[in-house]
Amino acid sequence: MRFYGYLRASTKEQDSNRAISAISDFAASLNISITANFIENETGTTLSRPELIRLLDICAPGDAIVIESIDRLTRLTDSDWQKLKSELADNSIRIIAIDVPTTHTLADASDEITGAIMRIINNLIIDLMAIFARKDYELRKERQRQGVQKAKALGKYKGRPRNNDRREKIGQLLLSTKPDGSRYSWTEIQDITGCSRGLIASVQKEGKTNH
Repeated sequence: MRFYGYLRASTKEQDSNRAISAISDFAASLNISITANFIENETGTTLSRPELIRLLDICAPGDAIVIESIDRLTRLTDSDWQKLKSELADNSIRIIAIDVPTTHTLADASDEITGAIMRIINNLIIDLMAIFARKDYELRKERQRQGVQKAKALGKYKGRPRNNDRREKIGQLLLSTKPDGSRYSWTEIQDITGCSRGLIASVQKEGKTNH
């Protein structure tokens, strides 16, 4: 049984080092070791997360994914959450969340009967928290939308400032080739610029439109 840390943040500005430290300290408290950490800057509302996909490919039956909280794993719609949940169940992958104490028992696979009971309990709890995570996301988005509408009505809305320097860098990387002759992947561009995949798509679309 191996333990993998999964750390997701929506933007590069969020401190992944703090999350790594939290997971490391948590693992030490359970007397387990983290085999590897998977870190990515993607929204939790999509299943198209490269590091999550890579992690699921690497996990073997009985392995566990350690997360800070359920919303780091999912802010998915119900249909997408059911897909992810089915993949986890089909491959017997355990989820251990720091903020869900009952999942901590899954770090010990020695007692099969207790483990089976706790998996049932934890599946129910994780399901509920996944729903709450999605609802929280939708509520915050709705509040943001209402705030923008109010600001527009008052003539105070200026929109998000456009980072032209970052967009130019992304555009250059999209057109550049590496020393080995290959093109930069979107994940590599994210690592270099700290941007979102959505911004890369926007710059790429803008470039095609301009040409």
